[in-house]
Amino acid sequence: MDLTKIISISGKPGLYKLVSQAKGGFIVEDLDKGKKTSISAQNNVSLLENVAIYGVSEEYPLKDVFTKIYEKENGGACISHKESGANLRKYIEEVLPEYDESRVYDSDLKKLFQWYNILQAKGLVTPEPETEEVAEEETSEEKPKAKKTKAKKED
Repeated sequence: MDLTKIISISGKPGLYKLVSQAKGGFIVEDLDKGKKTSISAQNNVSLLENVAIYGVSEEYPLKDVFTKIYEKENGGACISHKESGANLRKYIEEVLPEYDESRVYDSDLKKLFQWYNILQAKGLVTPEPETEEVAEEETSEEKPKAKKTKAKKED
């Protein structure tokens, strides 16, 4: 899941994809409507890659929270952001039981679930394949062993 070019603009609903930089601002594409527009560099913009949910002992990057929701819903949509605060809290407790209730507000949960559903509808929420990372680690561990073996044979 790549959230590097997905942004939220303060005061504007929905999510936007960063298309390019313009003089004095940025050109963004609305993920819902597909319309491109320019925004001023003075707008408050949050990269989703840098957003996290407060936990009791640590912060959880949005990417990890989205992955947990994806796994819970088997790749489908999650709870609607229009549900009551109590229902949103029940849902987040199932997904992320270690979230900090006192620092995560209902408005944060509404944004979280709305953002997930937008990204899921566009096919942008996909879990990171863990098998490739493990395979890469095993390969990098095997390479030095092979070099040591060769060095011994040459002596």
